[in-house]
Amino acid sequence: MSGIAPTGLGFAGSDFLVRCLYFPKKGLVSYNRNQNGRMLTTRCSISSSRPAAQPRFIQHKKEAFWFYRFLSIVYDHIINPGHWTEDMRDEALEPADLFDRNMRVVDVGGGTGFTTLGIVKHVDAKNVTILDQSPHQLAKAKKKEPLKECTIIEGDAEDLPFPTDYADRYVSAGSIEYWPDPQRGIKEAYRVLKIGGKACVIGPVYPTFWLSQFFADMWMLFPKEEDYIEWFKKAGFKDVKLKRIGPKWYRGVRRHGLIMGCSVTGVKPLSGDSPLQLGSMAEDVKKPVNPFVFFLRFLLGVIAATYYVLVPIYMWIKDQIVPKGQPI
Repeated sequence: MSGIAPTGLGFAGSDFLVRCLYFPKKGLVSYNRNQNGRMLTTRCSISSSRPAAQPRFIQHKKEAFWFYRFLSIVYDHIINPGHWTEDMRDEALEPADLFDRNMRVVDVGGGTGFTTLGIVKHVDAKNVTILDQSPHQLAKAKKKEPLKECTIIEGDAEDLPFPTDYADRYVSAGSIEYWPDPQRGIKEAYRVLKIGGKACVIGPVYPTFWLSQFFADMWMLFPKEEDYIEWFKKAGFKDVKLKRIGPKWYRGVRRHGLIMGCSVTGVKPLSGDSPLQLGSMAEDVKKPVNPFVFFLRFLLGVIAATYYVLVPIYMWIKDQIVPKGQPI
């Protein structure tokens, strides 16, 4: 795929009481039509009640911080085996074109350093910077021997502490789903890259099964493939490409969505900041949060996350039972 996302990957999902509690009402999914009136593509980024501009329960910086405060303890052992394996990682990083050990690379939302371990196979660790807002995740990364020479810093993906035209490669895996404003994060990726530099964002894709849509809309952002492409192009990237990835039980049907479902790359054509102009940040982390609202969002988000921890177990069992060649 080069700048084109396949159609028909999703449909309007069901409502939930949280729409009344937190999200304003939105209209139904709209469509583009050709001259004959035939439907071509959906324009809504996800289900009618959850446009991409409206954060889910753990798609808030404070909620995500505390979510990983606990998840960091078991992340490498519980999440990665079902959703983000070494084979998937290496396949997803291939489009990043990491061909020079002297490249300067930033791994944004690097967490425990699992993706960084794939990066340092091709780039010297001393040239790699891992950034994450979670000190608990970064503490895990610091303990990994291959990452000892990496620079490890706390920071915000939507407000990177790097100068303009700084890096040769920008990599972010499993992070965009927590950004309150994904477009701002992609804009920052453009800014920090050198001219000709390449950004590689790896993240989830939206499910098509109604129950999985329901929990995806509660938990975190599951973009559609066309959302990724739109964000990259608006930020100013050229040669935007999308590559589908998936675990071994994935058979090409995105019925339940994938926490790591695609790798999207784009090239920075000009030096300087992104041509895209945005207003103030969508979320101020210093602003006080209502404790009741925080706890409710956190609790419901954790419930939804539990569903997605169980999905790969269910799919692995189906993969063992259903004959090969049949979709599951």
